[in-house]
Order: sequence, then structure tokens, then C-alpha cells
Amino acid sequence: MDKLKITLQYLMPKHLISRLAGKVAAAELGWFSHFLIKRFIKAYKIDMSEAQFERAEDYASFNEFFTRPLKDGIRPLASEPDIVAHPVDGAISQLGPIVDGKLVQAKDHNYSLQNLLGGLEQTSAPFAGGTFATIYLAPKDYHRIHMPVSGTLREMIYIPGELFSVNPLTAECVKDLFALNERVVTIFDTEFGPMALVLVGATIVASIETVWAGTITPPTGKHIFRWSYPASGNTAVKLEKGAEMGRFKLGSTVVLAFPAGKVEFLADQQPGTVTRMGAPFANIN
Repeated sequence: MDKLKITLQYLMPKHLISRLAGKVAAAELGWFSHFLIKRFIKAYKIDMSEAQFERAEDYASFNEFFTRPLKDGIRPLASEPDIVAHPVDGAISQLGPIVDGKLVQAKDHNYSLQNLLGGLEQTSAPFAGGTFATIYLAPKDYHRIHMPVSGTLREMIYIPGELFSVNPLTAECVKDLFALNERVVTIFDTEFGPMALVLVGATIVASIETVWAGTITPPTGKHIFRWSYPASGNTAVKLEKGAEMGRFKLGSTVVLAFPAGKVEFLADQQPGTVTRMGAPFANIN
């Protein structure tokens, strides 16, 4: 059955299905949108008591529900300056050292950091010998992404690609999954050096957005696009720790990368650990 699920992903028109799903999710369809939302809440056992608006009828579209804000204070922020906070609700897929430019995807599956970040050595070089973490957002999770530390945006890269599912089964079976899928790479300057925060697309993920640029995809591109940002001045993008930086419309994965010797993950953070945005994740050395 698992092999069949993976084979079907190779055969199905993933982009077409995802974009059609995105149109339905974005449409304000009245009772039908509310019906979809109620079915989704029941199917995934979503705790709506955490949401700022708890009723399905409070949302005009499925996307509005899916990117729902949480109640103030429901996710306390680890505000200590020497602590990296979790950027999302989800579960840790993998984390650890970057060895020979490779990140662990799953057991017996490694992939290239350079490919993940868009193919240029100059982008990946600052993270050589550093650390990484991959966090999977399930459909039930809160789908806004927040800053794990304060930072100034220096580069954003849109990379076209596939739209395989990013669930654990697919991660175990599809080689180079996160470097194959469509994604948006962001590079921030922080007090301890650069930080890469990668938003990975997936099947049915109808949109990836950032707070400074709005919707990055769709539409789907055919080429890599790069944007550079100033370190200071009126057009600089400076985001404080805990601030929202982007969002997924339907679930996916984020990948973090840090330079060598700068970040040490807390001992209780392991593959499979459930994450909550703002909670302590790592120490800054």
C-alpha cells in the first residue's frame, strides 16, 4: 500500500490538483466553505479553543480558516536572547549537524544543502559544518511561520519544483524530497551570523506567502528568482523574534540552517518531538 501511495504521487498531476484545490480553498462559498471547515475540524481533531475565532462560520473561506490566528498569549515566546524559539507548530522530522554539505532527510536518505538553497555555493557556504532542523506541519497544525530569532532579511529565493507530499512516508521514500519540491528560501542576518529559513511546498499547498512580499507562489514559475534586501534604511526588512514571517495555505515543512558552532539544540528536542511556536528549541553559543 505504501509503495502504491508513492507511485501515485509520481503519476498524478500534482501542480494542477494543488492549484485547483487552492482556488476552492480561496473562494468564499458560504455554507459550502463552512461545511468543508467543519468536516476538516472533525477529521483532524483540531482544537479550536486555541483559535482567535472558534466557529466555522467565523471564516469566509477555507484558506481564512486554515491560516487562522491564535488567541493572544496562547503560545508564550521564549524571549531569552540566548535561546532559539520554535518557528512553527508541528513535529521535528530530523535535526543535527550538516555533514559534508548534507542534511538528513530520513533514515538512509541525505540531500544537498546547496541544492536546497538554490544551487549556489556562495549561499550554502556560510552553513558548512553547521546545524539544521526540519519541522513537518500536519494539516491540524497552526500554519503561520514566526521568527525563531530576531533578524534582518538579506535574500529571498523562489525555486520551482515538484509538489510531492512531505509527510513522513514520502520523506522516507522520495530521494532529495525537500530539494525537489517548490520552495521559498529566506536568508537572514542575525546577531550570531546568517540563518536560512526554507518554506517547502507540497501537494495541495495552494500558496506560500511572506509578510514583506505577499504571495510568492502561485503562480508557479519555471526559473529561480532571487531578491536581495538592504541591511539598513527604510526598505530594510527587520523582524523581531516571534514575529510572523510567512504562512502556508495548507500544510508543509520548514527547514532551518545555522552556521557552525553557533546553535546547539536542547537535549529534549529529537525527531518526533511535537513543537509549539515560541517554545525553547536551541541554545545560542
